[in-house]
Amino acid sequence: MFEQQPETLRQKVRQLSAAAIRRDDPASWFEELYAQARGDYTQVPWAGLTLHPHAQDWFEHYGFPEGFHDVPRHAVVVGCGLGDDAEALQNWGFQVTAFDISPTAIAWCQQRFPPSSVNYQVADLLCLDSSWHHGFDFVLECRNLQALPLSIRATAIQAVGQLVAEQGTLLAIARLRETEAEPDGPPWPLSNQELAQLTTQGLTEIRRKMFLVGDDPVVKQLWVEYKRERI
Repeated sequence: MFEQQPETLRQKVRQLSAAAIRRDDPASWFEELYAQARGDYTQVPWAGLTLHPHAQDWFEHYGFPEGFHDVPRHAVVVGCGLGDDAEALQNWGFQVTAFDISPTAIAWCQQRFPPSSVNYQVADLLCLDSSWHHGFDFVLECRNLQALPLSIRATAIQAVGQLVAEQGTLLAIARLRETEAEPDGPPWPLSNQELAQLTTQGLTEIRRKMFLVGDDPVVKQLWVEYKRERI
């Protein structure tokens, strides 16, 4: 995870992000980071090459009821990175769409998983095709919102919420901050007020779980499960 990366890599991420913000293109640094990694996943701070452990925790303790996959279920992974979360969802029986703003990341996914049936696509969360609105039974948003500055945070949160279908579930994983004051970043932890923006889109918070990571400083992380009853 990001807090376990060498300081030089954290500094690189912040420099790339700051430059992208100055260009008024705050998400462009993701492609720069993946391209500069040149196939070395250790240069991608969030690349664990496995399902994120907080997502694994949710699936182990809650997941989906027996018979859920008796009919085809569609899932989407927001900002899929190197594809491990998407592949896990596919293995659990979902028809999976996974997108990332970085063409290099998507090409990397396709290289890593050549026989995969996951529909990997290059797409920008801030301008998704309207055909995806309310199109997915399960939405996994894992640490993408926290990588975007507060200036575009509300737009990004709305875009994530719009993906959830009627009777669909959203699992959001992020760092948490205690105040509404703007933090240093990236990452920029989410506040409870920002998370609450999802409930203004017809989503209901079902449950959440907090994790304390590290010790100096302690980093607060959580997953939050949301449900959309109707559109």
